Amino acid sequence: MKRPVVIVSLLLGVTGCGTLPPARHLACTVATVRPNLAQRGSGTATLSVLTYNIEGLGWPARQGRAPRLAEIARYLATARASGTAPDIVMVQEMFSGAAKKAVLATGYPAIVSGPARTARTANAVSRKLPGRASLKRGETGFHLTGSGLAIASRYPIIASRSQPYGRKSCAGIDCLSNKGVMLARISIPGVPLPIDLYNTHMNSRGASKAPHARNLAAHERQALEASQFIDRTHDDSLPMIFGGDFNMRRAQDRWDNFTRHQPMTLVHRVCIDRSSRCEVRMSWDGDEPWIDTQDLQFFESGKAVTIRPIRVEAMFDGGPSAPALSDHDGFLVTYRIDWASDVERRPGCQMPLGRQ
Repeated sequence: MKRPVVIVSLLLGVTGCGTLPPARHLACTVATVRPNLAQRGSGTATLSVLTYNIEGLGWPARQGRAPRLAEIARYLATARASGTAPDIVMVQEMFSGAAKKAVLATGYPAIVSGPARTARTANAVSRKLPGRASLKRGETGFHLTGSGLAIASRYPIIASRSQPYGRKSCAGIDCLSNKGVMLARISIPGVPLPIDLYNTHMNSRGASKAPHARNLAAHERQALEASQFIDRTHDDSLPMIFGGDFNMRRAQDRWDNFTRHQPMTLVHRVCIDRSSRCEVRMSWDGDEPWIDTQDLQFFESGKAVTIRPIRVEAMFDGGPSAPALSDHDGFLVTYRIDWASDVERRPGCQMPLGRQ
């Protein structure tokens, strides 16, 4: 990579530093109860989750993004007013000030962000990556932006936590941002137990400008660290959803590494089965459509409350759902949540993180 590209990357980091990551709190007692939700005994609910890389890069890496980011916000705010917006939005690439303002402007009453620029972790791989670090491609040892992650929720977020990936778990230009993984635990009125939502943005391939062996090893380390983070923070009695930009499109080696560390069920694999009772409202090509996208969702039922996808659709893809406003489409999944009459309801709105 030539020196001017490094300067561009440095300026990219600076453009987002002046705006704080979005945060908004919704008290657990003021959440709106769905009228069709059972309040006692067995019951069923639905939860819609959008994962969306909003291409929130700043100038000069991207120019003129502010109007489209504002349009994303307007679209979601209008959908919220009409009751058609996703219940949850998992955001990636929220780097620039305009991107952070757009997330707040969606109007979601509960918002938490992922690792900040200066966040550090002790839970990281310490071995060196293959090859040599290069200042020319951004492997400087310090970060210029935060993770770019956020989770916006219609429902109260009763606990949250985040962890950046290790300093030796990134490769190339990706190292300029403090990529990581985050958790938001939500409480849905009437549902006896909370739901854990995880969001991430993993190391890119060619866009990182790092050699293949180096960016592949970084991606595997991130898969391992994300899995360990989930193990430390997740309660097995709760359902779980893991979404984000996994950067595994057309990369079987990355898939092989990721699945060794993460055994959760891929939504695509369920919904491609016609007997699964999952409605597909988007165009899928071939027998393995998950290979053709970076944007994915995984899920796992809890011991007491089950969850399964019942509908998948694209959003912000230029179709009837919404205009194309990023270099990614949004991936929207609607889940069905079920519980039996004998499920013990957890009192109050607070619940400690980790295995119970």
